[in-house]
Amino acid sequence: MSAPKRLPYYSLSPAAYQGFGATKKALDGSSLGKELIELAWLRMSQMNGCAFCLEMHAKALRADGVPEAKLDTLAGWRVADHFSARERAALAWTEALTLVDRTGAPDADYEPLKEYFSEVEISDLTFAIALMSAFNRLAIGMRQ
Repeated sequence: MSAPKRLPYYSLSPAAYQGFGATKKALDGSSLGKELIELAWLRMSQMNGCAFCLEMHAKALRADGVPEAKLDTLAGWRVADHFSARERAALAWTEALTLVDRTGAPDADYEPLKEYFSEVEISDLTFAIALMSAFNRLAIGMRQ
């Protein structure tokens, strides 16, 4: 049984919500690629327990042809064979920032990014993680 919805934040604060949409649109043009961003968002949503976002990102990845085995093993990406070194670096950074209160965004998770991503891509990835963090908190907090 799901909790009753609280407030329709998207219609109560349309300008703020549109700002999030503008950030997402900007990220759509990132050289990171849709799949990598969606993988990071799905992993963050797993960690945060956002059911709405889990369904949305898994559906998007399936529609783009990402293999089921990759989606099935995302929570265990550190030991699964389905992830490239580039994806692993992005997922480690995603987890570090999702748990930033515990991790402090350590150099051990930041430094590997430099091998696989440009400075612009690291910035884009960090914005993508921050955006999904906000969306997770809105959806969970307002029971969407």
